[in-house]
Amino acid sequence: MKTTGVIGIGDMGSGLAKNLIANGFTVTGIDLKPERCDAFVGLGGTLAKDAAEVGRAAQAIFVMVMTGDEAKSVLLGPDGAVAQMQPGGAILLSATVRPREAREIGAAMEGSGIHLIDTPVSGGFPGAQGGTLTMMAAAPDAVLDEFAPVMEAVSANIHRVGTKSGDGQTVKACLQSLIGAQFSATFEAAALAAKAGVSGQVLLDVFATSSAGCGVVNNALEKIVDRQFEGSGSHINTMHKDLTISMGLGEELGVPLHTAASAMQIFHAGKSKYPNGDNWVCTRVIEEIVGAELHRKGAT
Repeated sequence: MKTTGVIGIGDMGSGLAKNLIANGFTVTGIDLKPERCDAFVGLGGTLAKDAAEVGRAAQAIFVMVMTGDEAKSVLLGPDGAVAQMQPGGAILLSATVRPREAREIGAAMEGSGIHLIDTPVSGGFPGAQGGTLTMMAAAPDAVLDEFAPVMEAVSANIHRVGTKSGDGQTVKACLQSLIGAQFSATFEAAALAAKAGVSGQVLLDVFATSSAGCGVVNNALEKIVDRQFEGSGSHINTMHKDLTISMGLGEELGVPLHTAASAMQIFHAGKSKYPNGDNWVCTRVIEEIVGAELHRKGAT
């Protein structure tokens, strides 16, 4: 199997395409933004005119769009990718959508002869570009075995989390409730340190070598102290959307998510004030309330 596709070649999808190409796969892709399409061609990809053309060209297609509705639009119906694929191919739903939306897509694909691998990812922009993503893959074992080479081209960790559509998205919703809480606690701690006059470098050194240090916390704090609030590949819209999914699942299942709810409100404030910012821009909202900023060389 050497023909693959990527629908949605932005920050995450471009990384998928880059690593598929590096591993010898032919990649056909599409995106709504011309600059992304140009960059994709520069990587060595073949640009398609629509999702149907991606379907005709590829045996395995990653879908890295923003919402479940967008995924349905590019996959289903006579003009979607699924209808144009040869039997035996697979859709890898790597976008983060609601679990019920993944189940709906799986149900709509029944009888098509095309497999659905529900496999949202974690690792963000660095993981996508570096080919080190964690995948939460749900499909029958035989399907996962067959398409393992495609997944291994973009991922360092492939977890088989279930066999049904929606299983992968459910695990991702649980994960994002935790990551959202880690982010928001980091933002608050950064503002607390700024108000107390602690330098960003001191805080980063301590956090990174403490029991609280981890990839999520360390990366967020580094972006904060360097004041890198835009263009880091982690747009606030994505995490805001993911927390909405986590909260929706909690409501559906009757599970209280107190900490995730607080994180949701912090991200909502950040998105409202700085709609073009990345995740860490939420810190600026808190800093503005307390009247202090955290910089690498000192608080101001």
